[in-house]
Amino acid sequence: QVQLVESGGGSVQAGGSLSLSCTVSGYTYHRLGMAWFRQAPGKEREAIGYIDWGGRTSVNDSVKDRFTISRDNSKNTHYLQMHNLEIEDTAMYYCAARTVWTPLWYDPGRYDFWGQGTQVTVSS
Repeated sequence: QVQLVESGGGSVQAGGSLSLSCTVSGYTYHRLGMAWFRQAPGKEREAIGYIDWGGRTSVNDSVKDRFTISRDNSKNTHYLQMHNLEIEDTAMYYCAARTVWTPLWYDPGRYDFWGQGTQVTVSS
């Protein structure tokens, strides 16, 4: 059984930083492409970024100056580092994994496994 477990969410003031992590079990981690998505109330799920097994990343232009994605294959974990957070970043953050590569990293329908989500709340 494949499991993705996120951690690191919480509340922070605008301008602050948070780091999320997502640990995978039940699958050969280095074969997975990993991504982060977020969803705010009343909005569609939005892609934040993607990292392939070799560490190559694709990041949404709207956050690429503030968010960084990385992974540690030895720990079956990938990370989302968020800096200079804005109130608009408030959302539930999800990690996702896919087993088949496509260029459509931003399409949530392309992912096979999802974490349960972790809440990030940014206040003024």
